[in-house]
Amino acid sequence: MRKKIGILGGTFNPIHIGHLLLAQYAFEQAELAKIIFIPSGVSYMKQDIPILPAKDRMRLVELSIQYHSCFEVSDMEILRPGNTYTYETLEELKRKQDNHYYFILGADSVFSMEKWKEPARIFKSCTILAAVRETTDKERLRIKTEDLKQKFGADIMLLDFPRIDISSSEIRERLKLGKSIHHMVAPEAEEYIYKNQLFKR
Repeated sequence: MRKKIGILGGTFNPIHIGHLLLAQYAFEQAELAKIIFIPSGVSYMKQDIPILPAKDRMRLVELSIQYHSCFEVSDMEILRPGNTYTYETLEELKRKQDNHYYFILGADSVFSMEKWKEPARIFKSCTILAAVRETTDKERLRIKTEDLKQKFGADIMLLDFPRIDISSSEIRERLKLGKSIHHMVAPEAEEYIYKNQLFKR
């Protein structure tokens, strides 16, 4: 029997409470069996940003999700040589196990997905779970999702998600300035960051 599996990808540089809440809301609203967090390898879209070594980003995800029995982490993109492309990840997952995959992202990303590598193959491989915030232009989003449905046969499900003003870039900046990141990341991740002096160099 095919399961409904959520996919949450990203550099996770570092993973924070916003990522965890997004996963939780997606898990509940789409009635998923589980969610796989997939830290990216070499992201062709973020080559100008200093990114932690893969082992640290993986460990931070592991620590952050360890008490969520329906959350797990995969190193499949980290192990893949060269640039990381979403369509390759989704097709690899489907080859391994033919489940129904739900790719979780912010609604703003829906407007740029046509510019991603092989968008048709992405839409063929999954349902898009787009998190809609209060600030999202819902009419513009409706028009765009209809356009993607017509062009690619895209299946896009909208996810109600509260506005959470936490970002990885803000966390990195606060650490550089010696400010607290308490309550912005999971306690175990916070301990690991301080213990290993991440983002201070």
